[in-house]
Amino acid sequence: MSGGGPKYERYEREPPKPEELVLDVRKERIEKVIANRTRSFTVVLDRLEDSFNMGAVVRTCEGMGLQEVHVVKNPEAPFLPNTKVTQGCEKWIDVVKHETFAEAREHLKSRGFTIYASAIREDATSLFELKFDRKIALVFGNERHGVSDEVLAGVDGVFWIPMRGFTQSLNVSAAVSASVTRAIAWRAEHLGPAGDLSPEEQGALCERFLLLSLKQRKRFAKAVGGGLNPGGAPSSTK
Repeated sequence: MSGGGPKYERYEREPPKPEELVLDVRKERIEKVIANRTRSFTVVLDRLEDSFNMGAVVRTCEGMGLQEVHVVKNPEAPFLPNTKVTQGCEKWIDVVKHETFAEAREHLKSRGFTIYASAIREDATSLFELKFDRKIALVFGNERHGVSDEVLAGVDGVFWIPMRGFTQSLNVSAAVSASVTRAIAWRAEHLGPAGDLSPEEQGALCERFLLLSLKQRKRFAKAVGGGLNPGGAPSSTK
C-alpha cells in the first residue's frame, strides 16, 4: 500500500524554513551577533601574500563585529585565507574583492568612507588619536612592501601604531588586530556597544545566518532555488 495523501502534500511543495530547523539557543546567538555588527568600519588589505595572515585578519575582523573586509587583489597570490586559521569564520563575513586600489577607493568613497593607510611616516597620525565616529576604512599593506604608492597617494590620511620597544613594526595580522580592537573599543566607549546595521540589513543577514547554521545548507539552498557561493554566503551576496 503506497503512502502519501493530502496531509503530506504540503511538505512536498514547501520545504521548511531555516528558522524552523535552527534551535532557539542558536537563534539567540545569531540575534546578538547581528545586533553588534557594523558596516561603517572596515579593513582594506592591499595585495597580501601569506594565507595565514589572510586567515588571521578575516578571523579578527569577524570576531570583532565587522561585516566587511575589502581586498585589493595580488596578481601573484590569490586571496585564499588558510582554513586552519579561519576555522570556518569566513562564511559569516563579506569579503569584497577589488582588482585595484582605485576600484576599492571609488567603492568606499561612494559610501562616504574616510580612508587611512597604515604606514610609518613623519606625518602619520597615532592610532590612539584617531576618532572612529564616522565611516572609516583602514588600509594595511603587503607583508614585504607595505601599502603601495598608489594607496598613499589616494588615502585621506596615514596612521601608525605607537611602539614602545626596539621593534618598530608589527606583522600585518597583528597590526590589524591591534587597530581593529582599538577602533571597536573607542566606539563602544563613545558611541555605545551596539552595531549600526539598518533593520533591513539585519533582516537579510539574519536569513543568511540561519541558512548558514544548517549542516545541510547547500542541499537546502538548492531545494529552495537559491545556492551558496564557495565562501558559504548566499549566491546573491557580494
